[in-house]
Amino acid sequence: MSDDQRPSLNFDEIRELVRIASEADITELEVEAGHLRVAIRKAPRGTAPPTPVNPPAAAPAPAAPAPEAHSPHWVPVTAPMVGTFYRAPGPDQPPFVQEGDRVEAGQTLCIIEAMKMFNEIPAEVSGRVVRVLAENGAPVEYGQPLFLIDPQG
Repeated sequence: MSDDQRPSLNFDEIRELVRIASEADITELEVEAGHLRVAIRKAPRGTAPPTPVNPPAAAPAPAAPAPEAHSPHWVPVTAPMVGTFYRAPGPDQPPFVQEGDRVEAGQTLCIIEAMKMFNEIPAEVSGRVVRVLAENGAPVEYGQPLFLIDPQG
């Protein structure tokens, strides 16, 4: 069968794969259909994002607060995908949460837009938001810390 005759995936099918991987707690999934290959990878809960072994010496420090400067019991909320970070549901609406707000597990903290789809990112634990680490409207990478939550707060 040629590449033109092989089935391909549409966006709804890709979204369903992401949902299934998330609900089944799958950390890695690859699917090929036609000339399209989809790879879904996520860090296991409670792990830190990968750190480069030899970061470039000339790289400037990020403007956001460094996640290393936090209490060991704070829980980072990381980006589950690459996309654009939005703190509010719309441009004229208030942010979902502010630093100092108390949140419950499952409560929406932000939205990440990826491939024209808006994905709500929930808190994994209840607690107090101690830091917002991403800038509104900025691109975020997979595994990038977005928030720090103090479950004891």
